[in-house]
Amino acid sequence: MSVSAPHGDVPTPAGGAPAPPAGAGPQVIVVLTDQQRWDTTGAHGNRAGVTPEFDRIAREGTLFEQAITPNPVCAPARSSLQTGRYPTSTGVFRNGLPLPQDIPTLAGAFAGAGYATGYIGKWHLAGEDGPDGPVPPGRRGGYETWLASDRLEFTSDAYRTVVHDEAGEPVRLPGYRSDALIDAAIRFVADHHDRPYLLFLSLLEPHHQNPTDDYPAPAGYRERYEGAWLPPDLAALAPGAPQGGAHRHLAGYLGQIKRVDEGVGRLRDALRSLGTEENTVLAWTADHGSHFRTRNSEYKRSAHEASVRVPLALTGPGFTGGGLVREPVGTVDLMPTLLAVAGIDVPDGVQGRSLLPLTGGGSDPGRTGSAFVQISEDRVGRAVRTSRWKYAVEAPGADAWNEPDADRYTETELYDLAADPYELDNLAGLDSHRAVADELRQELLVWLARIEDAEPEIRRAARRPAGQRRAESFPEEVPWEGVRFGHSPGR
Repeated sequence: MSVSAPHGDVPTPAGGAPAPPAGAGPQVIVVLTDQQRWDTTGAHGNRAGVTPEFDRIAREGTLFEQAITPNPVCAPARSSLQTGRYPTSTGVFRNGLPLPQDIPTLAGAFAGAGYATGYIGKWHLAGEDGPDGPVPPGRRGGYETWLASDRLEFTSDAYRTVVHDEAGEPVRLPGYRSDALIDAAIRFVADHHDRPYLLFLSLLEPHHQNPTDDYPAPAGYRERYEGAWLPPDLAALAPGAPQGGAHRHLAGYLGQIKRVDEGVGRLRDALRSLGTEENTVLAWTADHGSHFRTRNSEYKRSAHEASVRVPLALTGPGFTGGGLVREPVGTVDLMPTLLAVAGIDVPDGVQGRSLLPLTGGGSDPGRTGSAFVQISEDRVGRAVRTSRWKYAVEAPGADAWNEPDADRYTETELYDLAADPYELDNLAGLDSHRAVADELRQELLVWLARIEDAEPEIRRAARRPAGQRRAESFPEEVPWEGVRFGHSPGR
């Protein structure tokens, strides 16, 4: 096993750092965190103060306030980030399935345009037939420089980070895990500062450490956030969650995010020192969030905001000064966005849309005003999320591990996000909200037809008189009756 250069040992070009050649496209960095809720950031109102660097990116660049993952599971979400397609279109609708080699990818498109491409960290797209660590070259999504493990949570812990290089050999990186990976990212940008590159930095934090079911923050960081503010959903639901839920884990979770935020600040400092910051597009997002076992038996795999809503901010060419975008967008849109800002053609089959038209107060008439979510593993479900409403359905009796979709669903959840942003009051089945649910049902059917080429039956939730609201409900299946659709609900 080889050992990397010491912490901070980064080569510096003699006589200053020349910028990339005139006319070259922007350099591009994606920072991906794992299992980070949107409301961990100050830009989204968190009071713990753990993300000053993310908040600076959001303030100086563009913050997409309502960013939604296409699937709140690691591999499906990551397949969408690499391809711009929804998980059922990539074939990676659950964990353990490899990213097909015949689908155009983010790295492939950038490499075809003359970019250097590099991947560092967690991959989770090699498939369950391979080991946790090394990823065969044909399953790396087209990335050239490689320093990663397929399932980093099983080849590392907080202070023992083992990844694998292009030859599949293990490499141990010194330091706390997120620091070690960010140090490797700094070495990459230093080595490639004089040419266009795409770097995808995929961190494990703030994901739990699977064998111990804990959130190992750096020494001293957990203590900073003991007793920190709890988001309302966790405050209301965590006391009944298994093993203490958020009350046990939130301090470590926030401590991990704080250290990641500091590391991204060091990465941006490196860009400044190399003279490339103004020509670098930097995007920060997450694969999915975490509800800390308050909605099902584990951490995600539900349609709730805690699972599907993630931070998304970009800065650099095309995004500096872009302001706040309030319209719901999907992280499936990131791949075509990065290609668009680099002037690279978007491959056929991409289902996401570039976010560039929305920056600086702009609009995109081709957008629907909603985001679409596919749920797998825990259940076969679908959801549509507008600015105001969340509407979710589930396939009764479906084999959630082996079936990517279904031909029959039943309504399970309806939330008014304007009145109930943390989804504690399920309105599904209420007579008072029947018209709203019917309109959202139609919206979901449009998404299903476009993305999955499907026309499933969606049955109404069991009828409930007004006043019988509940935080968690999975209404029994009842025959669906035809309805007439009126005006569209507010979004």
